Amino acid sequence: MTTTLTEPRRPRKATHREWQRHSRRTARRRNWAGGLAGWLWLGVVAVPLYWTLITSLKAQSRYYASNPLVPSGDPTLDNYRLVIESDFLRYFLNSVVVTAGAVVPAVVFSFMAAYAIVRGWRMRVLRAMNGLFLMGLAIPLQATVIPVYLIIIRLHLYDSLPALILPSIAFAIPLSVLVLANFIRDVPEELFDSMRVDGATEWTTLWRLAAPLTRPAILTVTIFNALTIWNGFLLPLVLTQSPGRRTLPLALWTFQGQYGVNVPAVLAAVVLTTLPVLVLYAFGRRQLLSGLTAGFSR
Repeated sequence: MTTTLTEPRRPRKATHREWQRHSRRTARRRNWAGGLAGWLWLGVVAVPLYWTLITSLKAQSRYYASNPLVPSGDPTLDNYRLVIESDFLRYFLNSVVVTAGAVVPAVVFSFMAAYAIVRGWRMRVLRAMNGLFLMGLAIPLQATVIPVYLIIIRLHLYDSLPALILPSIAFAIPLSVLVLANFIRDVPEELFDSMRVDGATEWTTLWRLAAPLTRPAILTVTIFNALTIWNGFLLPLVLTQSPGRRTLPLALWTFQGQYGVNVPAVLAAVVLTTLPVLVLYAFGRRQLLSGLTAGFSR
């Protein structure tokens, strides 16, 4: 009687095509949950926007007598007319002046500081300055309201637009330096050496080499700081008093009376205030997202 020994069969390795097919099936199963969560979140975000828009087109007398989520049968633009006639253009101009006056100096100073930190990292003073900027990220605006208020009073700037511009510059610099420094570090060292061989000064290298190569980061910090300062409410509330110095977020109080609130007018003002932000974000959303992702992922 003879016995035959059979070699144990080894498991067959999956081919590349089979592995791709399996990965697609797995991803398709996982995407059901992700897609459902995405649609739910879209509903959470879209319902307040929808309610804001339809309510701004309702008359104040019919606001409490109708379903909040049902559009008005006879929409009206009286609320927008009331907002524009209530010094809206002055508040809009104040917001533009404060935003532009704070963003431009903050971005320029942050770019020069980031270049100096990256190029002169061996110097102890610049390393200390970098640590000082990073410490600024850990200090929230709410914790410095009283010191900032006292400084503005001592400088005799209370109830003026410079009182809003100067603190906004200070709070915009730390994050801007962090993002810009991370981008400047990615510029190849050989490019700086070639500029130095050609006889370029540090100032020329800063604006002729570093600035064009870090344009996405510059646009990122510009858009992010503009959105933050435009929507700022705490500094205008504390550092201004007269109606002529109000910015748009603070001007929403104009439609709040002693015994009631004109809700449709407030929401019409919210829509007009949000439009410039939406336009700015629509044109710069790719630069904003890519710049922030690259800045924090390195």
